[in-house]
Formats: sequence, C-alpha cells, structure tokens
Amino acid sequence: MLLSIPKEELKERQNRFIEKFSEKGCDGAILFSVTDIFYLTGFHFHPTERPIAVIIDPNRGVHLFVPLLEHEHAQQYAAVDFVHSYPEYPGIRHPMEILKDILQKLGFDGKRIGYDAIGYGSPMGYRGPSLDQLISAKQFISLKGIIEEMRYVKSENEIRLIRESCRWANVAHRLLQNYTKAGLSEMEIANRATMEATLTMIETLGRDYKPHGTPVIATFRGQVGPESAFPHAVTQNIILSKGDTLVTGAGASVFGYVSELERTMFVETVSKEQEKFFRHMYEAQQIAFSAIKPGVPFSSVDEAVQNYFAEEGLTEYVRHHTGHSIGLLGHEAPFFDRGDHTPIRPGMVVTVEPGLYVRGLGGFRHSDTVLVTEKGIEILTDYPRDLESLICA
Repeated sequence: MLLSIPKEELKERQNRFIEKFSEKGCDGAILFSVTDIFYLTGFHFHPTERPIAVIIDPNRGVHLFVPLLEHEHAQQYAAVDFVHSYPEYPGIRHPMEILKDILQKLGFDGKRIGYDAIGYGSPMGYRGPSLDQLISAKQFISLKGIIEEMRYVKSENEIRLIRESCRWANVAHRLLQNYTKAGLSEMEIANRATMEATLTMIETLGRDYKPHGTPVIATFRGQVGPESAFPHAVTQNIILSKGDTLVTGAGASVFGYVSELERTMFVETVSKEQEKFFRHMYEAQQIAFSAIKPGVPFSSVDEAVQNYFAEEGLTEYVRHHTGHSIGLLGHEAPFFDRGDHTPIRPGMVVTVEPGLYVRGLGGFRHSDTVLVTEKGIEILTDYPRDLESLICA
C-alpha cells in the first residue's frame, strides 16, 4: 500500500522545477512557501516565527535552511542534498544574516535569482530583511505560481494517496451519520465519529502511515438547522433537533494529501420546502458532473450550474462558485468559477459542490472529490447522495 510519495518522484519534481525557472532566465531559486517546500522535498514542518527556506542551485544541489530544532528532523525526512541550520530566532545573529552567508557561498551574488516571496513572512512575530536587502543579485525574478501550476495535474502516486484519503473520509462520514440523533450536540457526535475513525485508520494503515495534517475528521462545522445557511459557519456546539437541515463534512490527510466529502442530511424528517431545495442542489451537482470534460475551461462548468440556478429562479440563494481543485491544500487553483478559464486536464482532482442557502431553513450542499479522466470523471468519494439515504433516524 502506498502511503507516501517516493523520493524518486520528489527528485523528479525538483528537476522539473529547475527546468521551469531556468526557462525564465533564473540561475537559482529561493522558496519560503510551506506547501511548495513540502511538495519539492517531502519535509513537513510547523511554520512559526523561525524562517525556513529551500535554496535550489542547478549546479550545487538542493539546500534546506531550517532552525536548529528542525535539523535532525530535516536530515531524516527531507529529500535534499544539504541541510543548513541556525541557532534560534531572533538569536544573537538574525537567521537571515546566516542565510545570506549561505547564498553568498553558493555564488548567488550577481546572479538572476527566482523567488516565490521576497522574504520570509509569518504572523507569529517574525521580522527580518527581504532578499533584496541581503544579496546583490543581478535580477530578482518572481516565480510565484509556478509550483502551484505544477500541482494542477496529479501523478499516479498522488492520486493513490487521495483515493486513500477518500476511503477514510467515507468511513468517518458513515460514523457521523450513524451517531447523528436529535438531542445530541454537534460536538459530541463529531468528536465520537472522528475519534472512532482515527483509531480504526491508524490500526488499519499501521506504522508507515504519516498524516502530515489532520488524520481524519467528521464534522458539522456549525452548519446545523438555520445556521447551515451560512456556507462557512463555525462550530457552536448546537443541539440537534428533529427536522434540522445539516451540512456535514469529512476528510482525511494521507502524507499531506486531502479530500473533501460533504453531504446535506436531515434529522428524522424532511419538509416539502427542504426537499425542494435538496432536489435542486442535487440536480445542479449532476449538471456539474456532466459538464466536466478534458479541454473545456473551468469557467464553463460554473456557467452551466449558474445557468440552471437562474432558470429555476434560485440565484438569490447562491453564495459561491461550483468548486475548486484539491490536493496538498483543501482549496487549490484552478476553480470552477466563471472567471477562471483554465483548461480542464486529465489527472486534475477537483471538488464539485454547488450550494443553495436559504435563510431560516438551511443550507443545501453536497461536495464530492472527483478525478478528471481522459473521457470524463471518476467520483472518488463513494458515499450515498440521494435524499432517502441521508435522513438520520
């Protein structure tokens, strides 16, 4: 069973990135993005006030710059050629001054340097100089978005990890639905389902399993009853009541790769009004599934859904676009949005989640993780979508 990205694939990613930044005229690159560092090196860490960077020199290898407390961790897990560290932040000597020494030893002065951000940034109290204050480069060239675009189409190994994530999202959601009862709090139900799913997951996958994120979760996220009409509500410990509309969610991290499974459910009974909006949401998702084809723009999928909502007089209940890409982050580009004209390609993994939000009644949204294939799609989150299956007794 595959539970991580092999180091050979990480090296292939590094080589592709070198090709891409070389095409832009860069002699080397410096990256600060947590996600991009993980994508290139497999090194997962908690970003804090302590700066971390990856330095890529086509002639002198891949260098990881970390605080001392991460040094052994990086040596063990990062697919890099060299690990450099500094004592502490802010330290007697600022870490960026130590980074400057490394860059100068690598001969970055006077070169064309690519970067994703002009310096390290953190909301945890970090302050420090930008790259252009550290070295005298011939030119600084922005590489922002290049690795994000490399992540658009998933490899076979990435797809296998996302499939595994979907498998455990299904398990967690089944437990959530089984435990959903009137009179219980959303936190009680969600925590019970999450804990049971987590224990089952780690027992099944064994010691080789590394989540690099939240192992598995099932949640209502505050979308209970009338509060479900807020698309991104927050947990409020609401007590479930008979007739409530519920918008649920489940997901799992497998070596950093995630999935998204959301369902609209009902506690014991469904009114005619709830059923009407559920049927429209269900139909909109079907329209989106049918519209996803290699070669067409992402925008066309959202246009098809929004046209349906307009024809049915439902536009006033729409609060967001039809979906987004997913992988190392819960939300990635491109987006099923009328303003995103990126062509759909086989190997992309996306969420499909058109929603309707009716004040006083609730929200109506399914979300499924979907793989784009040569001929169309494969729905990876194999959980019932029909109304009858989603009424909680």
